[in-house]
Amino acid sequence: MQQYEAGSYDVIVIGAGHAGCEAGLAAARLGAKTLMITINLDMVAFMPCNPSVGGPAKGIVVREIDALGGEMAKNIDKTYIQMRMLNTGKGPAVRALRAQADKFAYQHEMKKTLEEEANLTLIQGMAEQLIVEDGICRGVITKTGAAYRSKTVIITTGTFLRGEIILGELKYSSGPNNQQPSIKLSEHLEELGFELVRFKTGTPPRVNGNTIDYSKTEIQPGDEVPRAFSYETTKYITDQLPCWLTYTNERTHQLIDLNLHRSPMYSGMIKGTGPRYCPSIEDKVVRFNDKPRHQIFLEPEGRNTKEVYVQGLSTSLPEDVQQQLIKTVPGLENAQMMRAGYAIEYDAVVPTQLWPTLETKVVKNLYTAGQINGTSGYEEAAGQGLMAGINGGLNALGREQLVLSRSDAYIGVLIDDLITKGTNEPYRLLTSRAEYRLLLRHDNADLRLTEVGHEIGLIRDDRYEAFLAKKSAIEAERQRLSSVILKPSPDVQELIRSIGGSELKDGIRASDLLKRPEMTYELLETLTKSETLLDDEIKEQIEIQIKYQGYIEKSLQQVERLKKMEDKKIPENIDYDAISGIATEAKQKLKQIKPLSLAQASRISGVNPADISILLVYLEHGRVARISNE
Repeated sequence: MQQYEAGSYDVIVIGAGHAGCEAGLAAARLGAKTLMITINLDMVAFMPCNPSVGGPAKGIVVREIDALGGEMAKNIDKTYIQMRMLNTGKGPAVRALRAQADKFAYQHEMKKTLEEEANLTLIQGMAEQLIVEDGICRGVITKTGAAYRSKTVIITTGTFLRGEIILGELKYSSGPNNQQPSIKLSEHLEELGFELVRFKTGTPPRVNGNTIDYSKTEIQPGDEVPRAFSYETTKYITDQLPCWLTYTNERTHQLIDLNLHRSPMYSGMIKGTGPRYCPSIEDKVVRFNDKPRHQIFLEPEGRNTKEVYVQGLSTSLPEDVQQQLIKTVPGLENAQMMRAGYAIEYDAVVPTQLWPTLETKVVKNLYTAGQINGTSGYEEAAGQGLMAGINGGLNALGREQLVLSRSDAYIGVLIDDLITKGTNEPYRLLTSRAEYRLLLRHDNADLRLTEVGHEIGLIRDDRYEAFLAKKSAIEAERQRLSSVILKPSPDVQELIRSIGGSELKDGIRASDLLKRPEMTYELLETLTKSETLLDDEIKEQIEIQIKYQGYIEKSLQQVERLKKMEDKKIPENIDYDAISGIATEAKQKLKQIKPLSLAQASRISGVNPADISILLVYLEHGRVARISNE
């Protein structure tokens, strides 16, 4: 194929899935002239698997994306069919929003947003090769020979790299949803020296909603209270659609057992490693054989389609077995299967080959984001895409790049886990992965990150002013509650008795009364109302900050200790072989990961506290020696 010069850009993004969309928009909005190349323009922001956004930890990531100036939260707020707050009976650290998406409206709305972005060009094409000169990425060459030059390139190819769909005994080359796979780019990355691994994910069958007997299932409605992911959303969708809950049973499990020899997972056809936290129904039945049933959620895929996603029945069993399997589930006895479930194997880059900016260590000015980095989930992809877009854009514009720490955001936890520990299976973000999860809450993402988003240029001035006003209102009300003394008057004692609390023996600060488990800000308002009109988000923030003040302060102290280790930088040219006393395994891992700080080094698997102590002494002596030489 004859090559020709097709144009020059600051940033090129390969792929237009959830990572690609955030990357392209972020770079363009920072002022970088940006090109997005995608295999199929009809598949922009497509949801090949679950038609939903959010959930535990993931929902907090979506709020963080919004606080930094990303798009996913705004897009789902415009297109959801159901919104729910999860874990409302638990503490604030694990609460999170989850929305069912109208998957077609979601992708069309995102495509429209991309097309209307002034600094962004969106084209259809197959990127097959990178232009690399002296170890630096300078652009992309497509299948048709078009050479696009750029200062930075971001790869967000999802599960398309050498993708193969597996359905029973059938296996064929394909991207998700029978799209064209990307073969040559995967081969090219290996030629450049990247280490790739083979991962696997899957999807369940879809059935016709008109053929479901919903009377045999339990309704799962959305919340009546209006909710949104984006801090800017003011219009709420009230016409929500329900989901439905049913269960597998003994008949389902027997049928799976009888057909395990036909399952690609157990026949050896599937070689890639699947996600531990989203197993197939075959895997669940085998691993949890003492469990009599498993939950199945029936989730509509949109307002203008009858397709229903059978959540919990992810499978790669043959089509004829899937037909029988569905009919064993209550409510689905007469269900018509519209699409069979399948597994997909694909190539991923070993993520320890990345710097914290998501720039690759192998090729300079090249970034990767999303499932190519070994993650699973739209939210994890979008969070990485946003950071790669920010850093690819900042790099192209000659500005300092951005790294979020583990105490800043779940996005920081996600990226640090990937680049420091790597992953031997598709990585899923969990609240348990964040040691500072009380600080990284759904409710305070704006307080944590809006300042950062404004500083880099993704948060508009008017939004920033509104944020500062909110922050000021929270602080003023906290101060007021600390100064108001409530005396043991009949009204106060009556209210305390009515909620099962201990009566006052003396005067108490309103803020201290709010710290009691049974007391809420709403109840406290009946005793001491603010003269300023406060919205519900501000009230929620005040209550959480006051009630959990002691725990929050302890977490902040831990963060300060961590920052001291983060501040101890490790020179890029350090010779670990010259440091006596460090274990051989630790030296190998340190040379492979190339940590930038002592804190990052301490999180590497195989590097022990004793190794860190020796490294600290070495760094301190090196610093002392340099000062004395001066």
